[in-house]
Amino acid sequence: MTATSIFVNLPTTDLDRSKAFYEALGFSINPMFTDENAACVVLGENIYFMVLTREYLGTFTDKQIIDPKTQAQALIALSRESRDDVDAVLGKGLAAGGNEPREAQDFGFMYSRDLEDPDGNILEFLYMAPEAAEKGPDAYLSQQGADAASTPA
Repeated sequence: MTATSIFVNLPTTDLDRSKAFYEALGFSINPMFTDENAACVVLGENIYFMVLTREYLGTFTDKQIIDPKTQAQALIALSRESRDDVDAVLGKGLAAGGNEPREAQDFGFMYSRDLEDPDGNILEFLYMAPEAAEKGPDAYLSQQGADAASTPA
């Protein structure tokens, strides 16, 4: 059985700007699936963003293509290995013309920051403590509280 691949289609008003932005985040562009209408951004072994001109994206649906600067269609969450990795990718994205629309969210078991690409598409970069991913957030936070209570002041 072949592994499932994920292709997320994102609209852009400036394909060259979008390619430069995603390359600045550390992703590569697959030239075999890139032309004047679309760019294939490789996020991982089976995960891709297809960044499409608004006109080209419109050929795949009869629905209105929203303006991601003023409307949210989806929030795309991408995990990172650490809080520092989250901060590092945000730094790269901001330097490449992205925008951080809200403050970092720290839930104790998970740390996340949102990054809008230059078109307004929202990427959420997050780090989740491995223990929280394994046991669930409530069990992780309960353990953290028990550990803090047993630590001498």
